Amino acid sequence: MKTIDPVPFSLSRRVAAEWLGTALLLATVVGSGIMGERLSGGIPGLALMANAIATGAILIVLILILAPVSGAHFNPAVTLSFAIRRDITWPHAATYCVAQIIGGLAGVILAHLMFSEPLIQVSTMVRGGIGQWTAEAVAAFGLVASILGCLRWRPEAIPYAVGLFITAGYWFTSSTSFANPAVTIARSFTNTFSGIMPAAVPGFITAQIIGAITATVFLGWLFTRTGEDQT
Repeated sequence: MKTIDPVPFSLSRRVAAEWLGTALLLATVVGSGIMGERLSGGIPGLALMANAIATGAILIVLILILAPVSGAHFNPAVTLSFAIRRDITWPHAATYCVAQIIGGLAGVILAHLMFSEPLIQVSTMVRGGIGQWTAEAVAAFGLVASILGCLRWRPEAIPYAVGLFITAGYWFTSSTSFANPAVTIARSFTNTFSGIMPAAVPGFITAQIIGAITATVFLGWLFTRTGEDQT
């Protein structure tokens, strides 16, 4: 997940990888939500289970194949964390975020196309309130902490840690763990199982950013050894 400028790949290839990865992530999130709802026989928990497993699985695959190119952020909150850590420059971080948002929207349209849904939709799914905002802050904190913790101790485990955390987050958070501003924006354009109404987007994104910044600062302190740690 780490991206330090300069890297062996050009910015255009890195941005393309971020676009592609986020697009495929959203195609999976929305597509598995539609499929899960259609095949679950009206049992929401079964649909959510299918959605969670598919999302966690695709994250592992996407990080494994695209991390060597761009760092496989696929998430403006993750990119923000790396920019704070100075692992990526701020101008490149901004470019990543634009690519992630555009990729997410493309992924939603692709999912709609695969399932013969109207390509452009606006969600009416009501989400929000203090409980779900808190859940999003926790989800973003946990996601960034998973990445930074593995980056410090077990870099090779990052794909699996991210996939497992998001799979768990679907179930232990009241918001089902969006934990990603690009995902949140894109999901406001699908009126299917995984949607979120546009009015709820700002609250979710604010909570996600708070969680990501908190994790970055806290883990930065936690993993820094000082003289007192040697006594």
